[in-house]
Amino acid sequence: MKVQSIYSSKILKKCFEFAANNGSLFAATATLGFSAVRPLVILATPKTDKENKYYASTKSIASTLIGYVLMLGASKPIAKAVKNIDNNPTIYLKPSTIKNLKAGEKSLSASKKYSFATQLFKLGVGFILAAPKSILTCSLIPPIMTKLFKKDVDNKTNNTSSPSKVNFTGLYNNATNRLSKGIGKIIDTDVVQNFAEKFKATRFEQHIISLSDVIATAAFIQQTKNNSKIKEDRKTPLIYNAAISTGLSVIGGYIVDSLTKKPTEKFIEKFRQINMNSSNLDTYVQGIRVVKPVIILGSLYYVFIPLVSTFFADKIPTKMSGK
Repeated sequence: MKVQSIYSSKILKKCFEFAANNGSLFAATATLGFSAVRPLVILATPKTDKENKYYASTKSIASTLIGYVLMLGASKPIAKAVKNIDNNPTIYLKPSTIKNLKAGEKSLSASKKYSFATQLFKLGVGFILAAPKSILTCSLIPPIMTKLFKKDVDNKTNNTSSPSKVNFTGLYNNATNRLSKGIGKIIDTDVVQNFAEKFKATRFEQHIISLSDVIATAAFIQQTKNNSKIKEDRKTPLIYNAAISTGLSVIGGYIVDSLTKKPTEKFIEKFRQINMNSSNLDTYVQGIRVVKPVIILGSLYYVFIPLVSTFFADKIPTKMSGK
């Protein structure tokens, strides 16, 4: 493949557009892809208790499935509503808001302030659902353990019922137009506009995704402690595994993001030059900035870190107990 074809690839453009329009669902979809690797890496961890590896693998599978289902259901109405505003800003935003957010750019979509304001909603879905996702993940661990590893683990979870299905029918039945108006009114506020002005030049995409992971992990740890269907002697390694994985991925994510800042800007500059006549150029660029932290954090969390976190999560509790 020629280098230039990367910049003009229809598949990449579709990915960038998907990420720009629905960052939360893009992250969940990317996670679904990465998830095939993480359980295999965990199970391959050497010198680690087999049952601890089973629990960690099960947690990864449950988290991925729940995350995707939740994002698929909850993010689409938000994405459609924001898309309405993108296409018809004069209908949903005050003239003063449009002028302020445009900030001298040739179009509203090219403005970092507007991008920040709208991504607060599109990526914010992941942040809002972080805790519910962890609660459901924790509740799914015992039944999935029974299904996947029942031959190897004496797990007394036969009476465990699956969590109730989450019904998002009401969300989809709500008028998109009404939701667009509600989001527009929030964007019209001075609080959001001042917030966008202050943080428009920051790595807010990475901040939101990382904070969502931290919230999800904290909720998971709390739920694991209170889950009577998870064996007591398996809770501590599972908790350590989640904390170490998230901590390393967030810290590593910011380090890798900083190291790749200049190459990313060069890529965007080249991408702009080759696609300067595209009507979706601003959307693609916005998508690139969402794709980057998703791929960085996903690669770290699902591919490189599991081996380390699983090993130390197994060893630390043993060392602390003096065994």
